[in-house]
Amino acid sequence: MKIFHFFFISFIALFILFSSCKKAGLGGAVEIAAFPKHHIMSIPGAIVYIKYNAKDFPGQDVSVYDDSGIADSISGEDPHVHFEGLKRGNYYLYAVGYDSAISQIVKGGIPVVIKDKAGELDIIIPVTE
Repeated sequence: MKIFHFFFISFIALFILFSSCKKAGLGGAVEIAAFPKHHIMSIPGAIVYIKYNAKDFPGQDVSVYDDSGIADSISGEDPHVHFEGLKRGNYYLYAVGYDSAISQIVKGGIPVVIKDKAGELDIIIPVTE
């Protein structure tokens, strides 16, 4: 009988543990403002991609990313992309753009961890040639 109780309690504990884990993605109240920059220079028109549930660089194949946007200037701010409605979890931001100052394509990325249930994160995405 004690073995039954042990397995029953273990099963319930594992069920609660795994059912309470939320994956990163849409359905939350966090917003990321992603600013692609080459050194200190903003990259207007850069395409910013986001991958949900990613701690490491998913690669340059943009078809594996979950969403994207084009970095625009809004209200005199540096060009950036907003990703809204995100939940807590791990994300990877990857940007590709053109730096007219050096006449080259620049790209790069950065992992992001959302720890809060709500709010906004300003993230600079470092891009290089």
